[in-house]
Amino acid sequence: MMKSPLVFVFAFFLAACGKAPEPTSAEPQAPAVVAAVPADSSKDMPALTIETFQGQTFTLAEHRGKWVVVNFWATWCAPCLKEIPDFNAYAKARSDVQFIGLAYEEIERADMESFLKLHPIDYPFAILDVYNPPKDFETPRGLPMTVLIAPDGKVAKTFLGPVTTEQFTEIIDSSEKR
Repeated sequence: MMKSPLVFVFAFFLAACGKAPEPTSAEPQAPAVVAAVPADSSKDMPALTIETFQGQTFTLAEHRGKWVVVNFWATWCAPCLKEIPDFNAYAKARSDVQFIGLAYEEIERADMESFLKLHPIDYPFAILDVYNPPKDFETPRGLPMTVLIAPDGKVAKTFLGPVTTEQFTEIIDSSEKR
């Protein structure tokens, strides 16, 4: 009995597939998370310590007692750009809410500085290494992705896609009524 030629084509493609090459040390690397993830951290109660674009260290645990908005975004993401002015205003208006933006893209500092001239961001943000995202957060399947952290440090809600500050207010207000 003769086997179908498709079987041989399929076998050829399987044999051609292999493990992706490891990055070399000559390739440029984006800033990485500066501190190791504590053993007691998890995706439900994430830890994050990262150097911001502004040159400061942002540590999520230092903001316990406040709501924290962790926003994964990129300069090329149109819905992300629409969120920035709303997030800027909300960050200024709410002393009980802290924002941290996590630029999930490969971008040079000079290119980010040019972007900021057109789209100012008034809250801290960092450029992530897309090959080494923060371990305690889901790897974004799309952008924007926003994680709202409650004052106790636990994830209150994860949003995939655009989000409004009215959605934050609704969650914050409903939790305070409990």
